[in-house]
Amino acid sequence: MNTLDTYNFAGKHAVMRVDFNVPLDQDLQITDDTRIRMATRSVLKILNDGGSVVLLSHLGRPKGGYEKKFSLESLVARLAQEYGRDVQWGGDVLGDEAAQKAAALQPGQVLLLDNVRFYKEEEAGDSAFAAKLATLGNVYVNDAFGTAHRAHASTAVMASSFAPQDRVGGYLLQSEIDNAKKVLENADRPFTAIMGGAKISDKILIIENLLDKVDNLLIGGGMAYTFAVAEGGEVGNSLLEADKVDLARQLIQKAKDKGVNLVLPTDSLIANRFANDADVKEALNANIPEGWMGLDLGPASRDAFATIIRESKTILWNGPMGVFEMSNFAKGTEEVARAIAEATAAGAYSLIGGGDSAAAVQQLGFGEQVSYISTGGGALLEYMEGKELPGVTALG
Repeated sequence: MNTLDTYNFAGKHAVMRVDFNVPLDQDLQITDDTRIRMATRSVLKILNDGGSVVLLSHLGRPKGGYEKKFSLESLVARLAQEYGRDVQWGGDVLGDEAAQKAAALQPGQVLLLDNVRFYKEEEAGDSAFAAKLATLGNVYVNDAFGTAHRAHASTAVMASSFAPQDRVGGYLLQSEIDNAKKVLENADRPFTAIMGGAKISDKILIIENLLDKVDNLLIGGGMAYTFAVAEGGEVGNSLLEADKVDLARQLIQKAKDKGVNLVLPTDSLIANRFANDADVKEALNANIPEGWMGLDLGPASRDAFATIIRESKTILWNGPMGVFEMSNFAKGTEEVARAIAEATAAGAYSLIGGGDSAAAVQQLGFGEQVSYISTGGGALLEYMEGKELPGVTALG
């Protein structure tokens, strides 16, 4: 993969796929600009070399055609502030205005175009649509790791319209791959993976892949209750994938066969309904009463998880330990985040795997105390599963 540091953009018109899928409030004001900031270094490298940039991104999930709430025009002022220069607005990605402004760009200038997903051809990976997008520049840069697992027109297909030497991976994309490789290929021991979230079905492949790599695998979140049933437990009204109980048993056996320390929660904070103001008590995971549901790790499980994490040298975390959005059920996620921060301070390497895990780490105030927070939940998971990422493969 060609990287930004090996490419001179002087006099070049770069068409750059970024991930500006930022959250907006009802007034179309940005509520979290992390994704904008993560691409800045790549954009400025091109501009400082003496190149110009046409920025392509998606935003939200438009149902087909223009929708104001999904228009990237809301980002123009913030981008101008970020880059310290005027950012031109070009509107529709296939419009005459976009083509004319892209062709007229001078060195150091930036043009933002509208949501590529206003065209259904984007997500379909339509080659004719991709070829039209490619006419907007003479070098292609992909820095949208969060969509690298999608074979969409702007994230993968349009790369083929450029010569191999003119397909470049941005700093963010490069950093994401480097950090994932560090965990998968060069992990210091003990290596601990912490998997949370609602369903085993979302994490089967990554769990199976990690069983060949880790020393400890800690399972939390809603999927822990399917494992509890696999061990003969009663989980009341807790989240349960009944059709995945046999799979859970198989994973438990695989961990034993491979000598991996698979750690399941032994206790939970349980509630009589799914609400922050519900009645709450503690229970063993093997014996949660009918009418009650597990919504967070219990104190014994929090302590056991934290002890293993603090003794680890490499840590991968994907998925919360409970319903952390509700303050009464955030303790497990918070304790895991704190233990990861403490291990990192003691010299461990920690990779937080995007999505809810990244949100939790930032929300709980540990964002600056871990080694790396991935911007791509789904993309990172697929990479960890051993799958090819079309957006990376397309760069050659």
